[in-house]
Amino acid sequence: MELLSIPVEVVIHLDKHLTTIIHRYNEWALLLIFLTVFCETGLVVTPFLPGDTLLFVIGALGASGDLNLLLFAVVVTFAAVSGNVVNYHIGRFVGERVFDNEENRFFNRKQLLRARDFYERHGGKTVVISRFIPVLRTFVPFVAGIGRMNYGRFYLYNLVGGVLWVAVFFTGGFFFGNMPIIRDNLSFIILGIIIITLIPALVTIVYQSLPRKKADYS
Repeated sequence: MELLSIPVEVVIHLDKHLTTIIHRYNEWALLLIFLTVFCETGLVVTPFLPGDTLLFVIGALGASGDLNLLLFAVVVTFAAVSGNVVNYHIGRFVGERVFDNEENRFFNRKQLLRARDFYERHGGKTVVISRFIPVLRTFVPFVAGIGRMNYGRFYLYNLVGGVLWVAVFFTGGFFFGNMPIIRDNLSFIILGIIIITLIPALVTIVYQSLPRKKADYS
């Protein structure tokens, strides 16, 4: 139970202390990682918790043989997916209570219908892409719940996004995390991964925003 005395700074910067925690606390470390990922994705008030870097470091430790990478992959994926589910339902509950008030100038049914329309058209890719963007991955499922995105559709894309997120950063950490140049510039590497992940989405957005030429039938 000594783990309970870990200061808040260690939790916020869990990725930096992960090796020490795993060696000292074993199964408690797995619980702490689960709670960190779950809270980062499931509670709209905790977007500051480590996500990408934590997964990258876990992948690197797996390559060094310091942990069972498959076990951590299952636990982290479950934490990410279930966190989004909780966040979605919190947003849905808030939406039902706040946006149904017709007299509220800012949170009325018209705003709710706009959010619902957006998530009906773009919700799937938004849920998946947001997984790779810090802060957004905390707020997107919350807003999806407010917009009352179809739950079955949300869960499918939530699952796909969660699996891809864990796979990308675990794999990156496994193959490159122990290289000195990567380890010493981890923040820049994570930023590069995020940018590369966003390129297809940005290309799609730019392409769809371009004016279409009308066909000349004359």
